Amino acid sequence: MRVALFITCVNDTLFPGTGQAVVKLLRRLGCEVDFPRAQTCCGQMHVNTGYPGEGTRLARRFVDVFAGYDAVVAPSGSCAAMVREQYPRLARAASAASLAGPPGGAASGRERASGRERASGWETAFEREVAEVAPKVHDLSEFLVDVLGVTDVGAYFPHRVTYHPTCHSLRGLHLGDRPARLLREVRGLELVPLSGAEECCGFGGTFAVKNPAVSAAMCADKVHNVMATGAEVLCAADNSCLMHIGGTLGRQRSGVRVVHLAEILAATEEDTPFPAGEATGGRAGGAR
Repeated sequence: MRVALFITCVNDTLFPGTGQAVVKLLRRLGCEVDFPRAQTCCGQMHVNTGYPGEGTRLARRFVDVFAGYDAVVAPSGSCAAMVREQYPRLARAASAASLAGPPGGAASGRERASGRERASGWETAFEREVAEVAPKVHDLSEFLVDVLGVTDVGAYFPHRVTYHPTCHSLRGLHLGDRPARLLREVRGLELVPLSGAEECCGFGGTFAVKNPAVSAAMCADKVHNVMATGAEVLCAADNSCLMHIGGTLGRQRSGVRVVHLAEILAATEEDTPFPAGEATGGRAGGAR
């Protein structure tokens, strides 16, 4: 199976080890993994902050870059949900805008005809491209369980772990218990339940910037519940949320490490354990 790695902005700039872990894991499972270098942002930030035009341009680029692969795997429920949920809407809106003609007044007959031509040609092609590519975009756990049909990936991680289901993975992709099923099969790992697991951590992208007090209060509640588990490691499918929670865990000197799901699943007995005392940005045997 030919698989493309959609790395996402946060992982590319701040957590490259997560992408390396995905590649290591998928190759171990027999996948041919490619990294399209032309990929950029998926446009989620632009759409969420009121710039759908910019988001649409990035969506066009995405479907062009990732066309032709059997599957596209992202170590982010948030960005995978953006492609699957928002891209079809952006494509429909782009087609409707072409039919309507130029803004600022009634379109002439020639302009309306031109709009119909664009809608039946290039714009509709965009919708077809989205319909072809978007369903192939998967969060890592979804790809492993639903596409490859595996839960035991041969991982070894001898630590007490609790799992935080991020909002987009929970409510957007509806991952359900897929991550937990994968974690339960990891040798040496003890999975402990997290109270209030389905509550948001308070990150929410620009939400944390625009509403810092509310965001911090939400994160404090999450951290309180994490520390109550007695876990050594907090795991999630999105490094953006782990970065947010990990910052508070670190400031409280909790000793709890944050590790992306991909890095746990990629870890084997041959990997070097992460350094003692590392409270955030944990590395659990990513590809080297």
